[in-house]
Amino acid sequence: MSTSTDHSSDSSSAAETTYDVIVVGAGAVGENAADRAGRTGLSVAVVEAELVGGECSYWACMPSKALLRPGAVLEAARAVPGAAEMITGTLDPAKVLARRDSFTSGWDDSSQVDWLDGAGIALVRGRARLTGPKTLDVTADDGTVTHLTARHAVVVATGSVPVVPPVPGLAEANPWGSREATSVKEVPASLAIMGGGVVGVEMATAFADLGTKVTLVVRGERLLASNEPFAGEAVADSLRDLGVDVHLSTDVTSVEVHDDGTHLVTSSGGSTQTLVAERLLVATGRKPATDDIGLDVVGLTAGDPLTVDDAMLVEGVEGGWLFAVGDVTGRVATTHQGKYDARVAGDVVAARFGGSSEGELDAPDWSRFRATADHAAVPQVVFSRPEVASVGLTEQGAKDAGYQVDVFSYDLGSVAGAAVAADGFTGKAQIVVDTDRGVIVGATFVGPEVAELLHAATIAVVGEVPLDRLWHAVPSYPTVSEVWLRLLEAAGL
Repeated sequence: MSTSTDHSSDSSSAAETTYDVIVVGAGAVGENAADRAGRTGLSVAVVEAELVGGECSYWACMPSKALLRPGAVLEAARAVPGAAEMITGTLDPAKVLARRDSFTSGWDDSSQVDWLDGAGIALVRGRARLTGPKTLDVTADDGTVTHLTARHAVVVATGSVPVVPPVPGLAEANPWGSREATSVKEVPASLAIMGGGVVGVEMATAFADLGTKVTLVVRGERLLASNEPFAGEAVADSLRDLGVDVHLSTDVTSVEVHDDGTHLVTSSGGSTQTLVAERLLVATGRKPATDDIGLDVVGLTAGDPLTVDDAMLVEGVEGGWLFAVGDVTGRVATTHQGKYDARVAGDVVAARFGGSSEGELDAPDWSRFRATADHAAVPQVVFSRPEVASVGLTEQGAKDAGYQVDVFSYDLGSVAGAAVAADGFTGKAQIVVDTDRGVIVGATFVGPEVAELLHAATIAVVGEVPLDRLWHAVPSYPTVSEVWLRLLEAAGL
């Protein structure tokens, strides 16, 4: 147990406290690492400078999906005669924002703090900085410094921060990041978004639903560049149908603020254009939050991702005490994959330092002590309309990895369950098959509610289920999942 009985962030004087394990960052990822690390009796503390629950709970996953859901429900109803006739209006922005607020608990983390207390995890509020091996200083908002020491391990779960490109005038324009977009109090009349990744397309969808005139500016040739090309094409078409002005292969060369709004000077194909919007959202990427956590004192470089092995142990630090999980590693920037990595790290720490290694040191691939899925089976859902759900490798990614592949696709709208779900149901399913082993290494679904198809594909990829065995997983009729039968038929079964 700790050497101090006062673990409160309200202490008015400097304190020195020792725990077996210290987790820096009390977001969803850090909470999972802390919970798992304490399962063999180790004492655990988490350090948090902002709200317990982190980005996902207050500014990312939960509020963004709460903003997106009403528009999706409305569109689903409009696609079913009998229900469509009852739709006589559009979304109520005030009620959409109020429902969003309920998911963030009004940006109050009391319930999350109560969960930590119930789990026996100490909370130290403030900004942590490494001062040496297994030692940290935590500075609270009032300037109070707490000196923390970990007997065994420190786990860094500080997440990531937005990147603002070096465009002249952009920083001075005080643009929104994803936080400002998802916590908006008043819906702007117009919004320009820089970036065609997940945040860009999701926020373009959400604000278009709320009645905002949205302009999306993307440097690349397509949206969602890390997905299969057909996914980005489908989302671009849908955004245009929603009234979004989509500019692909377009650079923002400068930004100025005028009385009538923010002016973006853009360049595309040798021509220039000025776009004007009330607000500007920059969604051009994120970087690991390692700038000011003291990495230099342990021989690492501030600002760099923390490179880890599959046990989530940070490479280049002697002694085997520093672990990292989530966005800060640069491996996979999703909450669910970060929580998966956190469970791995927590289990490793609990086993390694909690009195029984349980074979952890010699753990093979696919044991619970190795984050193997990060390399081959990462699932992701983009809650655009249509939704994009994918797992594993794209066709090009599989080829780049050296696989010999065949690709099989099927029109989702031709599946009986899709016809029942909605009139005019459109979408596409695709699997990437390693022909040498006869297993699926990647799958992508594009269409309404296709997120619910993804876990079956994830199991097939993780389990490396041979196609001739997968043939015996009979999909229920009439459901959209019947597409699995059609995909396997396309593969020759």
